[in-house]
Amino acid sequence: MAVTTLVLASASPARLATLRAAGVEPVVIVSGVDEDQLTGLSPADLALGLAELKSAAVVARDDLPPDAVVLGCDSVLELDGEAHGKPEVPEVAIARWRAMRGRSGVLHTGHSLRDPRTGEHRSAVASTVVHFADVTDAEIEAYVATGEPLQVAGAFTVDSRGGAFVTGIEGCHHNVVGVSLPLVRTLLADLGGSWTDLW
Repeated sequence: MAVTTLVLASASPARLATLRAAGVEPVVIVSGVDEDQLTGLSPADLALGLAELKSAAVVARDDLPPDAVVLGCDSVLELDGEAHGKPEVPEVAIARWRAMRGRSGVLHTGHSLRDPRTGEHRSAVASTVVHFADVTDAEIEAYVATGEPLQVAGAFTVDSRGGAFVTGIEGCHHNVVGVSLPLVRTLLADLGGSWTDLW
C-alpha cells in the first residue's frame, strides 16, 4: 500500500507551515512526550532521541490513518558544546541571546519516521550552522518582549521576527525552521515511500 498520509507528531506551527508550503497536508497528533526525560546526551543525540520518542509515542496509537507514516522531530541549538532547547522564560532567552550574538551555533533537528504497518523506522539528524548578528541589548529585549523566542529551540526563528538577527546559514534552511524536507524525502524513500505521493 502506498504511503499517502504524513502524521506529524509535533505541535510546532513552523513545522506544519513548512510542510504545507511544500504541498504536504499532514495530520497533526501531538506526542505528549516529556522533553526533559533524556539527559547526558550530546546535542545531536538529544535531538534524535527526542524525535524517536515522539514518533514512537504516536505510532503506538490505534487511530492512525491506514496509509500513514509518522514523523517525529525535535530541535536543539548547540552552542559551546551544550544543548539549548526552548528558553520558556524571558530571563533565559535574554541570557541566551547575549551569549549567541555575533557568534555561530549549530541547529540540530532529529527526524524519526515510522511505518505503523511494518514497524520499520528510519532516523537521522540534520545539522545546520547558524550565524547570529551582533545585536544590541535593546534589540534583544525588544525581541524577547514579543514572546516569539520563548517557545522555540535556541530562542530564535529564521522565518519570522528573528530572521533579521540571523546573518547566514550553512546547510538546510528548512532544518532551521524545524523540519528538513530533503531529509524527510530520503527517509521516506528508505521506507519504500515517495515524497510526491504526499502531495
